[in-house]
Amino acid sequence: MTGASSGIGLVVARELARSGWRVIAHGRNAGRAEAALKNIRAAAPEAEVEMILADLSEMAKVRKFAADIGGRTDNINLLVNNAGFTPAARVETIDGMEQCFAANHMAPFLLTNLLLPLLKAAGPGAQIINTASVAHKFIKDMKWDDLQQAETFNVSDAYTQSKLANILFTRALAPRIQADGIRVNAVHPGLVQTNFDSHGGIVVKLMYLLSKPFSLSPEQGADTILWLAQGGAPEATGEYFAKRKIVSLTPAAKSEEGAARLWKISEELLAGLDMSASRDGH
Repeated sequence: MTGASSGIGLVVARELARSGWRVIAHGRNAGRAEAALKNIRAAAPEAEVEMILADLSEMAKVRKFAADIGGRTDNINLLVNNAGFTPAARVETIDGMEQCFAANHMAPFLLTNLLLPLLKAAGPGAQIINTASVAHKFIKDMKWDDLQQAETFNVSDAYTQSKLANILFTRALAPRIQADGIRVNAVHPGLVQTNFDSHGGIVVKLMYLLSKPFSLSPEQGADTILWLAQGGAPEATGEYFAKRKIVSLTPAAKSEEGAARLWKISEELLAGLDMSASRDGH
């Protein structure tokens, strides 16, 4: 469970632990992660719960995180890619990627692919759930000619295209793992009051403030993820859910060509990093 140190992720991790699941949780901030771990253990004293710290905007750290998980378990029944953030400005990661694209799309893309052997080891019925957003509807398409927004950066576009990427990734992954009996779906949790805006710019912070009277609690936002995790929609894969229902997608999100194109680009970006590390002797 990534992004489990607060908000929706904390609720999902806590409620699964209370239901008897063994939970390997992820957080980025040490203080919040420690507080979350105490919260979960207080709610589920008998549960097996662990917290791993990692900055998933760096691909080497995603690989280390996956290796840490592999050292703790030989199978995974459920992977929830929930971690994400909104940027306040363009930040380029050590890998040369725009940070929001790296953290919100490339991290779950790489992590999921690295953990697929453990998901397959769990046997048919294993699941992947990707936290997407209705925000994917606020951008016409991926910025195919400038995915890293090196030429023109816009905070809103960075976030909305990353949420569109979550759905395209979900749709491209589904047929690749169907024969293994693994399902993958994307979820819009709703507008939830969390600390999600903590890294966002003034516009994001203002939006969260003004929407507070209409917002959901983290418990309400976690509902569809928990419903899927605990057996809801057992035949669904490659779908996009909100309020426990499959909901409509934009033409860009439905595009088979777009899903295939993003998958290929993502593979090429990772291959480029591998080649660079090889040249540097790492």
